[in-house]
Amino acid sequence: MKILVTVKEVATVEDEFEIEGTEIADQYLGADLNEWDDYAVEEAVQLQEAGIADEVVTVTIGPEDCEQTIRQALAKGADRAIRVWDNALEGVDLLDVNAKTEILSAVVEAEDPDLVLTGVQAGDDSFGATGVSLAEEIGAQWGAVVNHLEHDLEDGVAAVRRELEGGVEELTEIDLPAVLTIQTGINEPRYASLRGIRQAQRKELDVQGLADIGVDESAVESELELTDMYEPESESDATVWEGSADETAAELGELLREKGVAQ
Repeated sequence: MKILVTVKEVATVEDEFEIEGTEIADQYLGADLNEWDDYAVEEAVQLQEAGIADEVVTVTIGPEDCEQTIRQALAKGADRAIRVWDNALEGVDLLDVNAKTEILSAVVEAEDPDLVLTGVQAGDDSFGATGVSLAEEIGAQWGAVVNHLEHDLEDGVAAVRRELEGGVEELTEIDLPAVLTIQTGINEPRYASLRGIRQAQRKELDVQGLADIGVDESAVESELELTDMYEPESESDATVWEGSADETAAELGELLREKGVAQ
């Protein structure tokens, strides 16, 4: 069995930052592996360790700068990685779901995996439609917001538990091949060991352009345009008292009496 995991490098932002036009200034930005994708990688590696999967492959859409971040997945146990990038993507501010679906579906067709795992959403732009859109495009069964996956996959069926609205959970079986979007908390992602980090530098990271995967440049023209970026105003009713424990306790007691909580 082959498992394909979609991964993404996401931007991280310091607590204090400045916005320049429609971008956060570079000095306030960092980069990391998307949190949800980290759980998806761990789930795939655990399936391989259980003898269910023979190979774990990751795929990302991103420039060369993201390679060190993406190698985190290789350091944690993925066997090889694919990075898709092209000059046609250089000037795109926000790659929309349709474009991502076109690219990822082409990779899926070439790799022919039995199971595709994606994160539920991205930590930077909070988009969360790519996994399901990919499943629809390739004609595969899908399960969204999966927080438990049985590791036997008997008879080509994935038994999963998934989150629904209102705190409800659903138990269901999904025929393979399938796409599952993985929720945080499904497992505990491992830290990359020093040995794993060294091995990751020697593992295959195949870089492919749009022509290599058979995707026309016109297919990735994004319909999204970033028009503004600002920090929303926030209001807080929090009250902070300073002083000794006796002083602050007395002030808290007075506040509770005013609110009718205490007599």
